[in-house]
Amino acid sequence: MQLACPNCSTTYQIAATAIGASGRSVRCARCQTVWFAPSPGVIPAVADLPAEDSAQAPPQEMASAVSEYQMAGAAEQPWRLPMPGVATWLALLGLASLSTALAYIVFFQILRRSGATNVMLVTLLIPVTAILLGWLVLGEPISVREIAGAIVIGTALLVIDGRAVGMLQRVA
Repeated sequence: MQLACPNCSTTYQIAATAIGASGRSVRCARCQTVWFAPSPGVIPAVADLPAEDSAQAPPQEMASAVSEYQMAGAAEQPWRLPMPGVATWLALLGLASLSTALAYIVFFQILRRSGATNVMLVTLLIPVTAILLGWLVLGEPISVREIAGAIVIGTALLVIDGRAVGMLQRVA
């Protein structure tokens, strides 16, 4: 088994039995960095990645906002429109803070704690959540096609997750 120090990238060739079934802390002989080495066959969690990886969200969001502002300004020329009212500004503030900023925070926390596979599973729930919020908040009707789509998404999530398939295999 090969281990690499996350700090200085020094590699070590060790026996897999030295790590054990639950993994263990190891120290780099070159830079003295200590890190946790998982047991062979275990994929490291996203939480083991450096913190600077999750610090990319705010700059990405700011760059996106700047580019969207430039495109909207060029296309719509908002300075020619009347000033929006308080309700419009509050709606814009709600969209910016809840639908975008909070969503990014939740997304990266799920990524950090549960890994990329679970984040992908959560993103598949976005259409179902939008339909349910439209029904609850705006009183929009839910059609049979939307219910069928939610069932397809739910079934796909169960298959992708693998726990339901594993339970069925144990029963059979």
